[in-house]
Amino acid sequence: MNRRLPSLLLLTLVVSWLPGCALVPGNSLDSSRLRDDANQPQSTDTYLVHRITPDVILSLETAQPVPAQLPQPNFASLSQYVYRIGPQDILGITVWDHPELTTPQGTTFSAGGTTTQTVAGALAQPYTTALPGQADPYGQTVSPDGTIFFPFAGRVSVAGKTAQQVREQLVKALGPYLKNPQLDVRVLAYRSQRVQVTGQIKAPGPLAITDVPLTLVDAITRSGGTADNADLQRVRLTRNGKFYQLDANGLLDRGDISQNVLLQDGDILNIPDRADSRVFVMGEVKQPTPVPMIRGRLTIADSLTNAGGILDTDANPRQVYVIRGMRTRPSAPDIYRLDMTQPDALLLSTQFQLQPMDVVYVGTASSVQFNRLLQQVLPTLEALFYLKQLTK
Repeated sequence: MNRRLPSLLLLTLVVSWLPGCALVPGNSLDSSRLRDDANQPQSTDTYLVHRITPDVILSLETAQPVPAQLPQPNFASLSQYVYRIGPQDILGITVWDHPELTTPQGTTFSAGGTTTQTVAGALAQPYTTALPGQADPYGQTVSPDGTIFFPFAGRVSVAGKTAQQVREQLVKALGPYLKNPQLDVRVLAYRSQRVQVTGQIKAPGPLAITDVPLTLVDAITRSGGTADNADLQRVRLTRNGKFYQLDANGLLDRGDISQNVLLQDGDILNIPDRADSRVFVMGEVKQPTPVPMIRGRLTIADSLTNAGGILDTDANPRQVYVIRGMRTRPSAPDIYRLDMTQPDALLLSTQFQLQPMDVVYVGTASSVQFNRLLQQVLPTLEALFYLKQLTK
């Protein structure tokens, strides 16, 4: 039996050594398919790696991104915006010197219970919140067919018209009955048009379209502002079955007013969380973790700092990789490598801007891989050694 121990020991060592890469615990990146030299032809199973240099950072910053598609506005500018009356809107009509035709201004009305309010009180209340248990302001409610009934004028079509157009229409209709009629038409309650605001917002719910233009920033403000986890860089707008992505950060930080779109009836505005605005830090770092981007920006230095930094004894500082585009181009991602041993590495790490869903990977030192393999093989060798000593 003692004669077989050396052979058994050698066989065990070889078996343990051959599949070493698969048996070594911990992260390890096989860089055999990564080529740094851009002049070499790239085969189908080889990924081209761009070494991070000042020129590479400059080229990425100056690259023109594909502009996101924005919805076409209904008005050339906000100064041309007008509100058009729709079904369920409530109109207040004043006819001077004819109180019998005028909407009562001081009349108290009730929903049938104990809650009462005046027209003036109803007008002073925010039109963005519901009034449970309270009646609507007393006035002319636009019927589903878009008409109202007014004495002497009969049925008047008002849907799709402005308050000024309705006033002119009533003046013309009352002309045969009243001498020089003077009218004022205004909307007491805006109920025909609304925008739905959902997602990471403090007060989600419907917002009324009124005579004041409702833009992206207005909708966020009127909904109480965003929650802490909101991603303003990827605000989602659904309009007429089409999806648009808006960058509210670009508007607030860089003054890109093209993102402050004018909302219209039926729009659904969703403020997502930052689940898609993360960077994944992996490999030989102290705490592998997903790192959320701050206002759409994050550098290599930021990501490594959030992960606690690289491991001093285990990491290969020459192999700090950024892998980009795995979601859209899984077979041909962009890969960048930063050599942290170079004098300008720290400066480059603070200048290289990451993108959402990038993967930052810190490679493993070769000596560490060998040590980890030994740690796995040594228990077997020790067991064989003690077995040999026991059989003597």
